[in-house]
Amino acid sequence: MTQQHHDTDDAPSMQRPDPVAEPGDHLMFEHPDGEAVLVLDEDQVWRLLGRVGHARLGLAVDGRPDIVPVNVRAHDGAIYFRTAPGSKLAELTVNPHVVVQADGILADQAWSVLVHGTARRLDTEAEIAEAESLGIEPWVPTLKDFYVRVDVQRVSGRHFVFGPHPERNESQTD
Repeated sequence: MTQQHHDTDDAPSMQRPDPVAEPGDHLMFEHPDGEAVLVLDEDQVWRLLGRVGHARLGLAVDGRPDIVPVNVRAHDGAIYFRTAPGSKLAELTVNPHVVVQADGILADQAWSVLVHGTARRLDTEAEIAEAESLGIEPWVPTLKDFYVRVDVQRVSGRHFVFGPHPERNESQTD
């Protein structure tokens, strides 16, 4: 079970702090030994999730996967989104096990995180009031009267530093 995390304002920005900086400057996360890929720890994943407003929700019913965009907020160790009646609500009612994927891509670096958990529609006045206080706004001006909370079981993520593709030497082909 994942630890409880609170919203944070100290998460790294998804924008480069200095648009004229050289690639590799101002990395969101330090990479040991100059590695191109960094496996993020749980705190780093939650720092990133604290700044995202958009993600993709992965669901599966009868072995048929579906991926849909959602507006999200991370709050107190859970992911919240709002939706209208339709396929998302129907699918998560049949199979509440979901994955939420969010990412960010900059000029010289990128990141991607996955959140695995169990989704449920919020029903009580207190739950709905808490979700409404998060300010989750839909992309398009349509009614989205239902709130869903994803109770998180595990998170994972990676941060990538862009660069030229390395040349393979003969010892790597054996």
